[in-house]
Amino acid sequence: MPRKLRKKIGLPPGSVVFTGQQKVETVHLSYLEYNADICDETSLSNQTISSFHQPISEYTQWYDVRGLHDTELIKNIGQTFSIHPLVLEDIADPAQRPKYEEYETGIAILLKALKFDAHLSKVITEQVSIYIGNGFILSFQEDVTDLFVAIRTRLVNGKGQIRTKGADYLAYAIIDALMDHYFVVLDNIEEQIEVIERNILETKGNNNKGKIHQLKQEILIARKAIGPLREANSRFSKSDHPLIDSDTKKYIRDLYDHNVHLMDTVDTYRDMLTSLQELYLSEISFKMNQVMQVLTLITTIFVPLSFLAGLYGMNFEYIPELKFKYGYFVLLSVMFCMVVGLLIYFKKKDWF
Repeated sequence: MPRKLRKKIGLPPGSVVFTGQQKVETVHLSYLEYNADICDETSLSNQTISSFHQPISEYTQWYDVRGLHDTELIKNIGQTFSIHPLVLEDIADPAQRPKYEEYETGIAILLKALKFDAHLSKVITEQVSIYIGNGFILSFQEDVTDLFVAIRTRLVNGKGQIRTKGADYLAYAIIDALMDHYFVVLDNIEEQIEVIERNILETKGNNNKGKIHQLKQEILIARKAIGPLREANSRFSKSDHPLIDSDTKKYIRDLYDHNVHLMDTVDTYRDMLTSLQELYLSEISFKMNQVMQVLTLITTIFVPLSFLAGLYGMNFEYIPELKFKYGYFVLLSVMFCMVVGLLIYFKKKDWF
């Protein structure tokens, strides 16, 4: 068990303990408010968030936090927005599985952001937490890199209908953007699988077995992120919570359809890797059989030759053909005819 997880042993439920790896030095806070007409974005400090929050009925407010190691800030946010302590505990624990939870004052959604490092052939995960409140949304990212640049651009430029919708639609847009990256990650994994398959068939590289094993581990990481999210999206689409508009549910149902597609793709790639592993072993066995076949043919040819050479190489004085003038050439001719005869026989049997 990791050392940071041990800190939670014996603590009461709702204890906010950061259990992940610190990825930023300073927590970055940003605030964005918008409606159909305007969109303004502001950077905040840790000290101003509690005093800054003022519910504004005509705006949808989006608070984005990048960095989870500051537990005091998370507690402060919890008090400011009346977030249940269990939600705060989950936000500070990046090891949480994706899930959907409803509370009287809001909705919490936890999921994973995925990206693929093609150089290392690794799937990199980052926990993203979303909290939907009355007229506002909170998002928490582990790293300082903004995962929602495309959504901010849509809001600033007023593209699509996102500016005319509420916080529930913004939550949908965030989840949809993260799931779009899932498809990109799986496409990268597919490219890696195709490269391995080509190398196996062309007998290139000696580390194909290790690459297959590594990709199977990365597929497992992706499956752990995508699988539980299907249940979360299902509960999200079927929820009767007053914070979810009925018009938004049809978009959320589309998330569930994408999730099913992703799961089918993950299972397909896992089966492909299993098949590649079997193909690799088959190719190794085939190559070994070819080597053994060649060695067997060589042995079969040289056994009778060795017998004749051993027979006439004995040091007996009275060997009948010993004094024969052309005995040596006759013996070579017999050996040559035996080799040719064996080769013709092997060819007819299609042994080579």
